[in-house]
Amino acid sequence: MSASPASSAPAAAIFCRGLRKHYGSVRAVDGLDLEIRPGECFGLLGPNGAGKTTTIEILEGLTPPDSGEVRILGRAWGTHERELRARLGISLQETRFSEKLTVFETLELFRSLYPSGRDPELLLADLALEEKRDARVGKLSGGQRQRLAVACALAGDPEILFLDEPTTGLDPQSRLQLWEKMETFRATGRTVLLTTHYMEEAERLCDRVAIVDHGRIIAEGSPAELVAGLQAPHIVEFASEPPLSETEVHAIAGVRDVRRRDGSWFAGVASLVDAVPALLSTLDREGARLVTLSTHQATLEDVFISLTGRELRDE
Repeated sequence: MSASPASSAPAAAIFCRGLRKHYGSVRAVDGLDLEIRPGECFGLLGPNGAGKTTTIEILEGLTPPDSGEVRILGRAWGTHERELRARLGISLQETRFSEKLTVFETLELFRSLYPSGRDPELLLADLALEEKRDARVGKLSGGQRQRLAVACALAGDPEILFLDEPTTGLDPQSRLQLWEKMETFRATGRTVLLTTHYMEEAERLCDRVAIVDHGRIIAEGSPAELVAGLQAPHIVEFASEPPLSETEVHAIAGVRDVRRRDGSWFAGVASLVDAVPALLSTLDREGARLVTLSTHQATLEDVFISLTGRELRDE
């Protein structure tokens, strides 16, 4: 009997099983499993304190886990450190540079740490930093520092790019430029692991996302799959005078879940055609005046709130 042919499927770019990291009584990462395919952009989403940054630092080899298995490009930290460092690009949530070096000198320094990599002049152009080429790092704005951090992460022409909140503090134009850069990077078949609080960023860039809460993955899939999994795919946002009670909002036909924020009700509904007329009927019956009304398709943030009862940007 002939041997079965070996599988031609490539090894996971990033793999972990049973990942745990505790700080005293705090379970920062609590049994987390991930498998990210080569060429994929994968997003880790969750509120501050959910364990995203600790997870990404473990995968980057910066923080040792208490337990669990980690494989990056089929290799393990501790046995293939030099090889892995040369194949990864990392942009931390906050990168500290030498304030006295110029932008170009900083890029030259980072490029010198890798056996091969990108031309610093091209990186300046890619990250829209050409005008700041000879400026001291200490004189850069927060957004310019963030773009420099990503440029440094790309200096070694990595196979995997780790980006921890890469667009925080960027103006809309700079954010869009960075999105385009990430899409170009992925188009060459390489992998991105991204943490972000910007849902539009995750929905545009990520093939799949994992929602993390209290150190565990509570949902995983493509953005479209996760939103489609909601029983309430539409959101009706409204305010009235006087305001309806939570019981009255829950009683509106088709309402599946309800939350209140900044004086407005957010009602997850199965059908706008049914829910909006029912809302107007309820307001009329209760003698309430409609102040504001808007609707939108459910988003990843609505998925998170449905699963946890918390806002994604909760501190």
